[in-house]
Amino acid sequence: MKKIIIASILVLLGILVGLGINTSNLSSQFQNQSSLLPHSTKQTVVYEQSVITKVVKDSLPSVVTVGISTTQTNPGSIEFNPFNPFSPFQQLPGETQKIQQNIGSGFIVTSDGMIITNKHVVSDTNAAYQIVTNDNKKYDVAKIYRDPLNDLAILKINASGLKPLPLGDSSNLELGQLVVAIGTPLGEFNNTVTSGIISGLGRGITAGSPLEGSVEKLNNVIQTDAAINPGNSGGPLLNSNGQAIGINTAIAQSGQNIGFAIPINSVKTLLSNFQKTGDNFQQPFLGVRYKMIDQQLALMNDVPQGAYVISIVTGSPADKGGIQQGDIITEFAGSSIQGNNQELSQIVLKQRVGEKIKVAVWRNGKTLSLNVTIGSAN
Repeated sequence: MKKIIIASILVLLGILVGLGINTSNLSSQFQNQSSLLPHSTKQTVVYEQSVITKVVKDSLPSVVTVGISTTQTNPGSIEFNPFNPFSPFQQLPGETQKIQQNIGSGFIVTSDGMIITNKHVVSDTNAAYQIVTNDNKKYDVAKIYRDPLNDLAILKINASGLKPLPLGDSSNLELGQLVVAIGTPLGEFNNTVTSGIISGLGRGITAGSPLEGSVEKLNNVIQTDAAINPGNSGGPLLNSNGQAIGINTAIAQSGQNIGFAIPINSVKTLLSNFQKTGDNFQQPFLGVRYKMIDQQLALMNDVPQGAYVISIVTGSPADKGGIQQGDIITEFAGSSIQGNNQELSQIVLKQRVGEKIKVAVWRNGKTLSLNVTIGSAN
């Protein structure tokens, strides 16, 4: 009996030890496996955080706030005078008040004080504007050059030793690419940083409000979900290398997390043309409204690809050169116009004012060769 009890105890101890070893192994395996996901997620978060913080640190000295100084007269009131039967109502003059506030953003592109922003930020030609840099220094805007065709403007302040923001390349952007936006939303919160991704490319939008009399069609803009608000206009949209790839310019009023930016290559073209003319801001001008015909649309309608002319500005270079409404421009300055891959406006911007250009148009089943002299939009 004693031997039986001892044997039973030994068997029980063996079972307990076995269970303990297995439980320990399972616990260890579970801990090892469960630690993989948090560790991987942590690495991703830390990596993204370090990229964004570096972009912000490097870019902030180049981002500025744009302020406005102007006077505004409030509508006067109407007063009733019962003692004047011939004119009982009297118009009282409104009060004039001075307005000084921050209204937008911008960024430095040259060390001697050239700044890029949106044209609609500095649209009031009777107002004075001021630049506030990241170190809270204030400069009066000495000159403003407004692009007549795009929502862009060049501001010039008298300064030196500023840090220009590197300009990237907006021709090779990809959906899902990480982006960072910096600006002064609502004109209050300087150096606000938001991040997101590129949500869409090649968008066409109408910016502005018909009630305010300022509506502008913007083509080939970048869509992003980085938070953009009024006041962010003119600020940079940056890639993970800290290069400006766009200029924040508009938001979708009826949606959330839908913002738009003008591609930086439009700015590079603008600056190149501006520097070639020596501060004489001449913008190449053709004078047509058009719609691109891509390959699919061309095949469906048995017409060539190109730019279908919707309307022509009277007296414009296009008008004088013989281009007509309904023409399809298939070739311009030796460049073939192919659907959405070769926009007519982009080719026009590369030309020089006063230059004579050969234009091929398709009209009533025939291809005609015309000569057009590039004009200035100023």
